[in-house]
Amino acid sequence: MAHWFHRNPLKATAPVSFNFYGVAGSPAANKICNDLRTTRARLLEMFTDSTCTPEIMKNATDAYFSLLQGFIVSLDGTTQENKMRFIQNFKWTDTLQGNIPSAQQDAVFELASMAFNVAVWYTKFASRLAGKENITEPEAKDVHKSLKVAAGIFKTLKEVHIPRLITPAEKGRDLEPRVIDAYIIQCQAEAQEVTIARAIELKHNASLIAALSFETANFYQKADHTLNTLEPECSSKWRKYLQLKQCFYMAYAFCYHGQTLLASDKCGEAIRSLQEAEKCYSRAEALCKEYRQTKGPGTTAKPSEQLFFLKLGALIKSTLEKCQRENGFIYFHKVPAEPPQLELKASYGLAEPVPFELPPLSEQCTPQVYATFDLTKGAKNDKAKPKEEEVKPVKEPDLKPQKDTGCVIS
Repeated sequence: MAHWFHRNPLKATAPVSFNFYGVAGSPAANKICNDLRTTRARLLEMFTDSTCTPEIMKNATDAYFSLLQGFIVSLDGTTQENKMRFIQNFKWTDTLQGNIPSAQQDAVFELASMAFNVAVWYTKFASRLAGKENITEPEAKDVHKSLKVAAGIFKTLKEVHIPRLITPAEKGRDLEPRVIDAYIIQCQAEAQEVTIARAIELKHNASLIAALSFETANFYQKADHTLNTLEPECSSKWRKYLQLKQCFYMAYAFCYHGQTLLASDKCGEAIRSLQEAEKCYSRAEALCKEYRQTKGPGTTAKPSEQLFFLKLGALIKSTLEKCQRENGFIYFHKVPAEPPQLELKASYGLAEPVPFELPPLSEQCTPQVYATFDLTKGAKNDKAKPKEEEVKPVKEPDLKPQKDTGCVIS
């Protein structure tokens, strides 16, 4: 299922040297600064390394965040802010705003921005893995887990870390509520897509598939509505993707609900449900074309070319024809003018975000070492500071499409 998911670009950032010119007043303090620089650079490298796995990513993330917390949490036994929190300026671009960076002199801003990029990496890893030919069951589970991990990171940032920022995020930036909410909801919806594919593959009850599809469609609609007040030039393409997925899964819901109705001898209602599935599917096809033609950030997915998409069209057609035949021979039910009201609740399979926890504070960051950082000795070196580093766009690895066999889980 290569090119099934839309992905916005990774955030880019300026290099950070953590050279504090005399502020770091001991070898141990200097080592913390050097290790911050190297672990940050290592983590940034992992974002574009196509061989990186979730385990490698977690190790790289923990190595950096365990040290960065030494500039955030209180180390002197008081409730006052860490004196090192505001010493370093950090610059980051945003996934929807091109190469225009925002900057804050705040270690919490760095933590939130870097963790946001880690979450985006997990979504890209899931997309890359889902694009493999003949994906195995363990790989499908990894796709599912990665999307829930990403959702958990976004959710924790929104609830715990972003509220701590002194300067709130500007409109349309990644750390503002509308954008981060859309990412959380999209990750949950995509994780549920894996569940739906699994349920179809194992021929689970039609009513369960209909309910999961309906819940997933509602997630996509909610994500789309979350973005409706953003500037169109940065959100239109993403919104078209969310809209086409909403229509696609509504088509699934009406199709499988129709099967449930037929099994209950409600053939007229089944026909009307299948007719509505046809409408939703046609709308999804039209939105696929609009999505491809819409300019905006991110990679362009090609869902209408996937067998998973095409198979639904064939399933709706054959199921509707079957219902119409049965109605002409057996039931002679009147077909209702209005489609059935879907009030479906899934009892199983709903995707919950995996809680995100920061690693323990590095053993290097002790109160004794912290005391050797002296902010009064930094001011005289202001003239010696190097010029600001440029923020270069991230060169992401190409996702080579593979032959689509239509097997979601083998």
